[in-house]
Amino acid sequence: MEQYDVRVAKMIREIRKVIVGKDDVIEKLLMVILAKGHVLIEDIPGVGKTTLALAVSKVMQMEYRRMQFTPDVLPSDVIGFSMYDREGNSQYRPGSIMCNLFLADEINRTSSKTQSALLEVMEESKVTVDGVTREVPMPFTVIATQNPIGSVGTQMLPESQMDRFMVRLSMGYPDLQSEITMMKERHMKNPLEEVEQVISREQLLQMQEEVEQVFIHDAVYTYIAKLVEKTREQELLALGISPRGTIALANMSKAAAYLSGRNYVIPDDVRAVFLDVTAHRMLLSPKARVNRVSIEDIVRDILNSVAAPRLVRQRV
Repeated sequence: MEQYDVRVAKMIREIRKVIVGKDDVIEKLLMVILAKGHVLIEDIPGVGKTTLALAVSKVMQMEYRRMQFTPDVLPSDVIGFSMYDREGNSQYRPGSIMCNLFLADEINRTSSKTQSALLEVMEESKVTVDGVTREVPMPFTVIATQNPIGSVGTQMLPESQMDRFMVRLSMGYPDLQSEITMMKERHMKNPLEEVEQVISREQLLQMQEEVEQVFIHDAVYTYIAKLVEKTREQELLALGISPRGTIALANMSKAAAYLSGRNYVIPDDVRAVFLDVTAHRMLLSPKARVNRVSIEDIVRDILNSVAAPRLVRQRV
């Protein structure tokens, strides 16, 4: 574990060259990749979402592709298509998704049909074109950005699409000192050009396997299940957490423990990622909207109402 702690620290240091004052976002994005998940970044334009994805791809030697999701983008642009050559043989032409890190920029500006092209590949890391299923290169992660709902030309993502994302993050504006630092650093150079590779794709796959082996005690599994169950019983929610969300919470908690240098999950790991994993999967009821209750308020109440288990480390 210690060698990976060093690598994680190096990756964060490299990404900080271009993303200033957003360590929490950087760490959680790394957790998602290590947990083999996908991330939705919801924010206004210009806060560094694309730059963050580029920096991550460079430090991990991931093949990176970006697609601007405008209304005229077709599903075949994403997953590829088949065409016949002169001899009459069908040839597959790969779409943009055939890479390690796919940035779906402004995903909520394109049609529902194009959005649905991502459902299979985000769930199974495979695409099916004309009845033939092909695997995408591994490791594989989708980073999607979405403009705030209500912005010109946007439409809400369906629940089935939202549930595919392990977490939803928001970068937000930088603080005053971070913005000053950013201006100074970009005065004479582009910091992105100075970001260096820290690990290879093979090493990333190895780290993902290490995260899978992180231990979760039965008491912590029960804690996760009780938290999720509370969302389904909450009268202020029209939609609670799905079983897919439960698995995502467990996997994300493993990655949080891994970044902390542990090979076992503690309740604090679960609490640290609970909001990011669950907020975009829940829908407020009409009663909650009338009373101006937010998802954050409900999450806070759930975390306060479910007692965390006390784990005692046994001496060998």
